[in-house]
Amino acid sequence: MNRMRTTATVLATAGLLTAAQLGLAGGAFAATQAPQSSGCPLNLVYPSSFYVDSHGWVTNGGLYFGIKNKSTTKSFKKVSFTVTDVQNIRFGSARATGGKVTHKTSKTVTVYTGSLNKKASLGVKVQTHLLNTHSYKVKFTLHGSGWTCAVNQGTWGN
Repeated sequence: MNRMRTTATVLATAGLLTAAQLGLAGGAFAATQAPQSSGCPLNLVYPSSFYVDSHGWVTNGGLYFGIKNKSTTKSFKKVSFTVTDVQNIRFGSARATGGKVTHKTSKTVTVYTGSLNKKASLGVKVQTHLLNTHSYKVKFTLHGSGWTCAVNQGTWGN
């Protein structure tokens, strides 16, 4: 009986170590972005750091991706922002901020707003499962009217 407790303790400690190691795998990462037109009045918002549990799920409800209108005078119409898996990421439930989720699969999430007002944000917090904590990537796509922004907004990941 004592041996079983010791084995269980060792396994539990090893499990915690693995979870801690995976958590450290979610350090700071920068996105690589496609060149944007100089007149693009939007900034991308993406995580700079996050933590992963022992099963590969990002903690604290997932990752937040979005755009922010940096214009102080202009609003934009029919804006959609899409986050798409490129490598080793799967999405769970999604919650929009500043709009609504119009499309969601395990590999794609799109949020939409009819009007992105000045200084406003549009984004999505999505439960995220990393299939490989050392190699993952998503791409960003942006549609709307009233700006000169590229549709392809680049990628984020490691």
